[in-house]
Amino acid sequence: MLEALADHLALAALGLSIEAAIGYPQWLFAAIGHPVTWIGALIAALDNRLNRDDASPLLRRLAGVGAIVVIVSIALVVGLAVQRACLALPFGIVPLAVLTSSLYAQRSLYSHVSDVADALDQSLQHGRASVGKIVGRDVSPLDEAGVSRAAIESLAENFSDGVIGPAFATALFGLPGALIYKAVNTADSMIGHRTMRHEAFGWASARLDDLLNLPAARFSALLIATGAAMTGASFRNALATCRRDAGAHASPNAGWPEAAMAGALGLRLGGPRAYGSHRVDGAWLGSGSAEASSKDIRRALGIFRCAAATAICVFAGAALLLLSK
Repeated sequence: MLEALADHLALAALGLSIEAAIGYPQWLFAAIGHPVTWIGALIAALDNRLNRDDASPLLRRLAGVGAIVVIVSIALVVGLAVQRACLALPFGIVPLAVLTSSLYAQRSLYSHVSDVADALDQSLQHGRASVGKIVGRDVSPLDEAGVSRAAIESLAENFSDGVIGPAFATALFGLPGALIYKAVNTADSMIGHRTMRHEAFGWASARLDDLLNLPAARFSALLIATGAAMTGASFRNALATCRRDAGAHASPNAGWPEAAMAGALGLRLGGPRAYGSHRVDGAWLGSGSAEASSKDIRRALGIFRCAAATAICVFAGAALLLLSK
């Protein structure tokens, strides 16, 4: 039991290290796509087949439960099969870590958010166009501070969803855990919305995603606070802001990394925003200034890099500790 957990922790550390170094090559994406695109195709097919417009809300909710059971079951079977095949090879943890690394997004996340800072330095119009690639909100009314806050919020939230969430699942359950996490997270992003079509059908996906992210979001906040201390920002204020403001966020999880980043940077994040014609009166996180800039985006990126490096060290250290017993 302890040996298996140590192997999973080592796999998480190695997979994160590989993804930080090489990411997911664009030529490979062009040739075969990405695990998320394959999962997305499955989700879209189930949505088209099972989510009938003429069904009652109860039947659509039950269909959504069935859909997420199918998605999780396929992820589990594929994950177990691939993991067993890799571990049957000499030094099989290496190819397994390479495959697992495709489920993490730290390199691409850093690149996309860094692009926003660079674009914003050119002009507000460039900044809006760049941040519009990574957020779902209406970016047309955003000023420089709004663009900067949107980029920082996306960085903090996706650090939890796209990096620590799947890595945490790997550390506990290996590749099958990471694949299940990614499948559920992708389902939530595609069908877990409170729209007429998906409020009932996507209910199970959204609730399961909330559950899976509970530990990862809080661990992410602690890592961000640690990254803050490593870059000269405020560890104490990051944690204090989490305790005070994280619960005010509409999501039970997203508020934790966002509040930690707000406290670390001495900013206010969140607040009102628009998604098309739908306005969200989001709570403010943090007690600092809302006037963020591209400089603050780069400060957040520095915290992000240190937080991700800390996660690798934590997983590797825990693996070595267990193996020494």
